[in-house]
Amino acid sequence: MAHYVAPKQGKASQLIDVIVLVVLTLGALFVPLKLGLAGAAKAVETPVTDPTWEALGQTPVQAAQYEALGYTPASAHDLILARFDYSFSVGALVAMVAIIVLYYVLVLRFSDVEYREVISEKFGK
Repeated sequence: MAHYVAPKQGKASQLIDVIVLVVLTLGALFVPLKLGLAGAAKAVETPVTDPTWEALGQTPVQAAQYEALGYTPASAHDLILARFDYSFSVGALVAMVAIIVLYYVLVLRFSDVEYREVISEKFGK
């Protein structure tokens, strides 16, 4: 039985693969930011006038930690009181599920094709 030798990929193909992966990675990181989909804590619903650590609901230990990071009650006001928006749209949910299912089908299809190619290279038709 012949020893299997995997096909070689050229340097240009490797470079294109790396560029595509970097672009996809950066896109996955920055597209949600540009579309306003990231950072769910947008605003403070009920602002506190003349904030103090006590009015913000912070213990002396928590206040000391904020102060160690350079925050004052006024500068930490939005950070502490901002609440996450857990709302979502059904359309976005359906689109996400469809994309995941399509990706899964695509991976299965490509895996099947590659698996059959390797089997035919190794054992023949």
